[in-house]
Amino acid sequence: MSLYGMMRTGVSGMSAQATRLSTVADNIANSSTTGYKRAKSEFSTLVIPSSGGTYASGGVTANTMNEVARGGILQYTTSTTDLAISGQGFFVVQDASGVPFLTRAGSFVPDGEGRLVNAAGFQLMGYSYQNGTPTVTANGFDGLEPIQISETSLVASPSTAGGLAANVPEAATVVAAANLPSANAATAQYSAKTSMVAYNNLGDQILMDFYFTKTGANTWEVAVFDQSQAAPGTFFPYGAGPLATQTLTFDATNGQLDALSATDITIPVPGGQNTVIDLSSMSQLTSGFTLFDAFVNGNPPSSIEVVEVAPDGTFYAQYGDGSFRPLYRIPLANVQSPDRLQVLPGNVFTQSSDSGTVRLGFPSEGKSGSVVSGALENSNVDIAQELTSMIEAQRSYTANSKVFQTGSELMDILVNLKR
Repeated sequence: MSLYGMMRTGVSGMSAQATRLSTVADNIANSSTTGYKRAKSEFSTLVIPSSGGTYASGGVTANTMNEVARGGILQYTTSTTDLAISGQGFFVVQDASGVPFLTRAGSFVPDGEGRLVNAAGFQLMGYSYQNGTPTVTANGFDGLEPIQISETSLVASPSTAGGLAANVPEAATVVAAANLPSANAATAQYSAKTSMVAYNNLGDQILMDFYFTKTGANTWEVAVFDQSQAAPGTFFPYGAGPLATQTLTFDATNGQLDALSATDITIPVPGGQNTVIDLSSMSQLTSGFTLFDAFVNGNPPSSIEVVEVAPDGTFYAQYGDGSFRPLYRIPLANVQSPDRLQVLPGNVFTQSSDSGTVRLGFPSEGKSGSVVSGALENSNVDIAQELTSMIEAQRSYTANSKVFQTGSELMDILVNLKR
């Protein structure tokens, strides 16, 4: 039986080295595959109990694993939709049937419908901003949808928020109540004025006039009118009353808004949304009216010119007017043991019983890495290491074949003894 065991051991050695050569072949073939993770063979002994002073040779078994947790070097490109992960995590993608998978292959390009797909045809998944700021589903793929960026339609965003920072003159004259802009009379007086553009639901520009009027010591009225309602040449009276009014009170000791003062004003934009303008940076100092900052979100009808991806995974669209708007935010998936993930065709992974469950989180949060736009992750294959492994496996295979050949020759001698 020892000769049979010897031959069996030689066969197990050849089989193990053949498995090793197969992983080397895969690694070399995929050395230029974006996000490919090197496969490796690990050997363990197969021991058969010996008895009666004889030794029963066992053999060797080969187990194949992938170095999924080891990242590759980033190679930078000129495409903003080429994505790489700096650190831990995986992109969530789905196939044509809607089944989710994990991958590090981030060579995404738009297809005919504007969906971002990689070289293997998997669609990138993310959370949409259409219903507000997205939140992640930590333990599942619910809420994810294919990222679709279409440049063939016009998009208008109504204004919903803004800010205005200015200094109003402390020495301004107090205006009587009957002559305040909010009274909308021909005799209206005011201390300072500025205008801001907002957008309604159809993307029309709505020019709003802001009047700042001192009504008492350290007290000011803010009145906002729709300029399209202004009387020609005189402004007052407007065809309609103010869109909104607010009262600001300042601390006489430092000229800043006091603790009881309002800090914003809500304006119902005609044909649009209620727009909250932040006034918390207003001041009343011994200087003239000085405007420091004024902005309102929203944009007129325009098409997408450029798509940019932030390190936190947010996809921003830049429109023809130069404005930016968040469209999607992609999560990154993690498992407890990435090297135990099940490897599938198309350079994708799925969880196994040994990898742990998939957990989602946004980039740059917790243990998740950050997203790098305009870069691809190279494979983590070292060609020199693979060639060395190939030589070692070839020599080991040859040596094991010699063991089997020797056992075969000795078996022939044993069989021929009775002749």
